[in-house]
Amino acid sequence: MLKNLNLFMFFGFNNAYSLPFSAARIKIKLFCNIKLIIKFQTEKYCNNLYHIGNQIHLSRSYTMVKLIRGVLIFDGFATLVYLLSLLPGLGHMMGFDRSIFNFLGIVLSILLVFRANTAYDRWWEGRKQWSNRVNHCRNLAIQLHVCIPYHDKESRDFFNKQIANFCTVFKEHLRSGTIISELLNLSANKAAHYNNLKHGPNAISLEIQQRVQRLHRTDQISGFDHINIKIHTQALLDILGACERIKKTPIPFSYAVFIKILIVAYCTLLPFSLMTDLGMTAILITMFVSFAFLGVEMIAGEIEDPFGLDCNDLPTGTIASNIHNDICEIFGLQITTEVEPELYQKIF
Repeated sequence: MLKNLNLFMFFGFNNAYSLPFSAARIKIKLFCNIKLIIKFQTEKYCNNLYHIGNQIHLSRSYTMVKLIRGVLIFDGFATLVYLLSLLPGLGHMMGFDRSIFNFLGIVLSILLVFRANTAYDRWWEGRKQWSNRVNHCRNLAIQLHVCIPYHDKESRDFFNKQIANFCTVFKEHLRSGTIISELLNLSANKAAHYNNLKHGPNAISLEIQQRVQRLHRTDQISGFDHINIKIHTQALLDILGACERIKKTPIPFSYAVFIKILIVAYCTLLPFSLMTDLGMTAILITMFVSFAFLGVEMIAGEIEDPFGLDCNDLPTGTIASNIHNDICEIFGLQITTEVEPELYQKIF
């Protein structure tokens, strides 16, 4: 399915979600193998040499490639306008009143600020929800570890596996659907069952709650412990609902498209207002203005859906893996060795 209508694709507004999921994953990995500014050390950002290194890596990123493509198109058009203005009889006919563009620039800047802030609020809200998920999974694992008798290995293994599976299904549910091969210790029947479900997290949450209820009925978990555990099991789906709200409520289509149209119109007509007084300098000014406006819009478009595979989306896969390791450690099981990502490496 298309994430949105690919208007102005040639200006670089398209993104990986305009492709089918498998193609999107390939596309992201292709460009992210060129090391991007994903993991970087902010405390060293003021260091001049480190700052230069950041810019070099940024220039190779997929987002920057799209941005430069759009800037060059507008810059090429500005050059064409300048050349036409040199022709006899055309120069005096191509000038616009600059005050109109000053006003439009202010309006466009306000709209872009609102667009960027809205997109970042969605990104940050997604990060807070995943942080809450980490906390509830840890608390749930600790409560179960303390309450379940140590000799009940089967129940302990079940919760260790299913809490981790819930997080794995959760992240893929927000992308394209469950990837059965990533789940832990599934029988063939269970794998087929999950594969036919439209909402995998519901099924795993149901199984967790059913097992907790069974332990409560057999007096392996007391009534007070059952109440405390229920808080965390319910929170799993509450957080999922909050993330689904972010995922399924995009920026209004008319608003997003209107800003794109306004940017294209402004950057296209800008050379006409500058060429009479500034001459060739108008080409450079058009380049910088289009770079600023297109850059803000593209950043907002990339982070407004924080759960995908764009290079600046949340590393939900890594967070899910960390939750699994935390739970294994709580239950006293072997954890997976973590590999520290390299500088500028994309973290999925």
